Amino acid sequence: MKSATRLNLSPKHTPQSVSVITNEQIKDRGLESIADVVNSVTGLSVNRSDSERQSFSARGFNIGNYQIDGITTSWNSGYSTGESQQDLTIYDRVEIVRGANGLISGAGDPSAAINLIKKRANSKELTGNISIEGGSWNKYKGSVDISTPLTQDGKIRARFAASLEDKESFEDYYEKEKKVFYGIVEADLTDNTKLSIGASYQDNDPRGSMWGGLPSKFSDGTKTNWDSSKTTAPKWSYWTSENKNYFIELEHYFKNDIKIYTGYSKTDNNADLKLSYASGNLDKNTGLGLSGSGYLGDFEREQDNIDIYASIPFELAGQEHEVLAGVLYNKQKAKAYSASASVGSLGNFFEWDGNIDEPNFGKKDLNLDSETKQIGAYLAGRFSLGDSVKLITGARITNYEKEERVTNLSYEHDNIVTPYIGLVYDITDDYSIYASYTDIFKPQDERDSSGSFLDPIEGKSYETGIKAEFFDDKLDASFSVFRIEQDKLAQNDPTGAFVPGTTSVASVAAEGTTSRGFEIEINGEITENWSLSAGYAQFIARDADKNDVNQNQARKTFKLFTKYDLEKLSLGAGLNWQTATENSGVYQEAYTIVDAMAKYRFTKNLSAQLNIDNVFDEEYYSNVGFYSQVAIGAPRSAILSLKYAF
Repeated sequence: MKSATRLNLSPKHTPQSVSVITNEQIKDRGLESIADVVNSVTGLSVNRSDSERQSFSARGFNIGNYQIDGITTSWNSGYSTGESQQDLTIYDRVEIVRGANGLISGAGDPSAAINLIKKRANSKELTGNISIEGGSWNKYKGSVDISTPLTQDGKIRARFAASLEDKESFEDYYEKEKKVFYGIVEADLTDNTKLSIGASYQDNDPRGSMWGGLPSKFSDGTKTNWDSSKTTAPKWSYWTSENKNYFIELEHYFKNDIKIYTGYSKTDNNADLKLSYASGNLDKNTGLGLSGSGYLGDFEREQDNIDIYASIPFELAGQEHEVLAGVLYNKQKAKAYSASASVGSLGNFFEWDGNIDEPNFGKKDLNLDSETKQIGAYLAGRFSLGDSVKLITGARITNYEKEERVTNLSYEHDNIVTPYIGLVYDITDDYSIYASYTDIFKPQDERDSSGSFLDPIEGKSYETGIKAEFFDDKLDASFSVFRIEQDKLAQNDPTGAFVPGTTSVASVAAEGTTSRGFEIEINGEITENWSLSAGYAQFIARDADKNDVNQNQARKTFKLFTKYDLEKLSLGAGLNWQTATENSGVYQEAYTIVDAMAKYRFTKNLSAQLNIDNVFDEEYYSNVGFYSQVAIGAPRSAILSLKYAF
């Protein structure tokens, strides 16, 4: 578990709350995307903005980025190029660190770090699996995952994974094709040196894409009550996206176990979209009052990353220690071209069938052209202060700069120091207690009355807790208490001053949000046949005036998945419960979603699996108050798959 500090730490000796979604859990639960993973992790939440976008949150704060093998990827959801739709075909597991994680992430929010770990070519014999599946709303999918040696001695190995999917949706007029390909070759250049080269490709091609949600209220203020199939999307709408990633890595071990790692990766994302946003005052009796605003756009995002670090284990005073030093470089370019046009009245929305003429959009104009650079140098160490006490500490120095060419704004922040300190005490071989302080920063575009950009927002995370391992370390349990402070948040200048030379009201840095709460998690095997993953989380998040903030994030959540293996049959069940949420006067009561799975092994190679989501067909909103709208949660669905492993 290296996602918190990159030091070689077990979950028990990581002084933060951590979760790992294993490959087995991904398969058992039928998880397919990063959003599915987030929805299954203790303390994390998913809000569905529309058919193509999801936002993630934890501990009262948004999660504005994620990592791929420790390399941070950030994006603007308004210019989404499919980042929240990352398919798990490419990945072996997902590691989550809750709280601030600025030592590795650099800029971000004090919520959580999501680290997607790619599949590796680590098999010296031919292995793999092929699967086909079909399910609700005409979903059909085929997948393959093959590992093979390329030389007789297995020193050069390859792995290839791919999936093709075609499906409709519970939303009317929506259909989507998805293609995912991933390949990696690893070569042992020497007994101590390994070279890895790989690439991935994902293409999302939907039709009937929604932009935004459904009206939450009628013009008389009464609440709407839509069928889950209701949509505002015209049949001609789409939000396609294409993601490409290339990487090369070289790692070398010296005889004294010192490790040197060098990696480069490049990501190219783009999206093409033609959409209609429905707004207006909907009449409860006639269904009239909504009109569409058309949007035609092309989004591009390109990211280059360089990752270099050295891990140096050593022994001193009879104790084992480790020091790690590294440099992370990230450059991201983003462009967006768009045109707008009126779609006109949607007519009687109660009878909306998606048929409406496309508007004449005209020529697209450039409205975003930005370049962001971030370079960070960090030093971290794990020091054994005795047989039972470990100190984990480190710091990062970051230079961050951004240029926005359309608005002619640019800023840079140099020598931002991000500290990390944690202490772990082993009470017994099975129990440990810990305490930690971490922080993170987030640049902001607002300027003060002198015209200077405000300092970055600071997120500080304080955490203490207890961790335990049971049944020969097969079952992990943890309890944590946390407090997070976000300061230097931009607010309007109380004097009413303007930014010099503009008509924009100046800003001042003020106290921001404070979040506090606790989390409990159990994960692992209770017996050889019985596995359990369960977690409860709750928090309070308030601003400087003691007002609740981000009330669209549930304050209390409970998540559970358990599976029992018989000789040929495996049975599993999952449960997601959350308290009420509210936003912009739109309210969602507490609700519970129950899932189930069954797997039957015909032979050691051939198996069939049935997954049922939302078994009791619970009706709920998956987002409330986003521009005073609602997004309907998915109703009951089922998927039957057949898998052959070799």
